[in-house]
Amino acid sequence: MLKKIIDFSKHTSLRIGGSCEVEVLSEARGLEEGERIIGAGNNLLVSPNAKNICILGKEFDYILDLGELVEIGGAVSSGRIYSYFKRNNLFGLEFLRGLPGSLGGLVKMNAGMKSYEMKQTLRSVCVDGEWIEAQNLNLSYRHSEIDGVVYGARFEKRGGFRDELVSVFEEMRSTHPHLPSCGSCFKNPSGDYAGRLLESVGLKGFRVGGVGLSEKHANFLVNLGGGKFEEAKELIALAQSRVKESFGITLECEVVILE
Repeated sequence: MLKKIIDFSKHTSLRIGGSCEVEVLSEARGLEEGERIIGAGNNLLVSPNAKNICILGKEFDYILDLGELVEIGGAVSSGRIYSYFKRNNLFGLEFLRGLPGSLGGLVKMNAGMKSYEMKQTLRSVCVDGEWIEAQNLNLSYRHSEIDGVVYGARFEKRGGFRDELVSVFEEMRSTHPHLPSCGSCFKNPSGDYAGRLLESVGLKGFRVGGVGLSEKHANFLVNLGGGKFEEAKELIALAQSRVKESFGITLECEVVILE
C-alpha cells in the first residue's frame, strides 16, 4: 500500500487545507467504508483534519486509441485530454480548454459548459474496475449516478474539432476571477442562475475573513489571501440561507467539501 503526504493548500485550486496522508491507488478497487477519492483538486474544499482520502496512481494516467473509441485513464488531466482531441481532430470536448480537472472528476460530475457536456461523447465508464455503459449512469446537469471510483472512460471518436467553439468558451471564461478559486460554488437551479441569485441578495463581492464570493462573478468562491476552511463553510452556509429566505430556492453545492 503506497501512501503520500499532500499539502492541500497547494494541491487544491482554492489553496485551502492542511497536509494530509493519502493512499495512492495503483489498481482498480472499490472504496472501503469511510474512504473518499479525489482528483486534481479543482472543486474541493478540504478540512485540515480530513482523513481517509485516496488518489489515483500513475497507472491511470494514460490515453489509448481503440479504433472507433478512445480510452482515457481516470488520472489524465483535462489539459492533456483537450490537447489529444485537438491534435487528432476530434469533436466533443472543446469545452475542456481552460477547464481544470482530471478525467475521473469531469466524468463523475458530467462537466461541461452551456449545452456541451461530457455525456455527449461518453460511451462507457470503468467504475471500481467494472465497465458500465454511459446510458445506465443517469447523466444530467452536473450529475451522474456513479457511486464509486472512476478509473477510466471510453469516448466516441467524432471527426471535426471546432476551433470556433474554443473561442466561445474562452470568451465566457474571460469573466472568471483570477484569484485562487474552486470554480462554481453552487449548481445552477432549474431555470435560473446561482450567480444571479447570489448577486440579488447582496453577496457579490461579500467576504468572510479571507474567503469571498468574487466581485467578477458572484458564484465563484475565491481565496482572497489566507482563507480558512471554516470561513469558507460559513460563507457557503450564509449564501444558501439568504437565497432560501429570499427566493425559496435551496442552492446545491458544486464544490465538494471533505471534512
